[in-house]
Amino acid sequence: MEAPKPQRVSLMKRLKQFYENSKHVMSISYKPSINDFKRTVKIVLYGTLIIGALGYIISLIVGLLI
Repeated sequence: MEAPKPQRVSLMKRLKQFYENSKHVMSISYKPSINDFKRTVKIVLYGTLIIGALGYIISLIVGLLI
């Protein structure tokens, strides 16, 4: 026996579902305090610096080997 094919959801139904989900997310989200924002910026900057430094070190090693 064949497995039943999943039914396709109409575009309008998907858009309505996306709208409802977006409304829910907006209702439970909040504006971060300045301390939360600063902490997030620090974490992102440190992560970017670490990834950049690792990439630079790897490119130096590969450059020396070739």
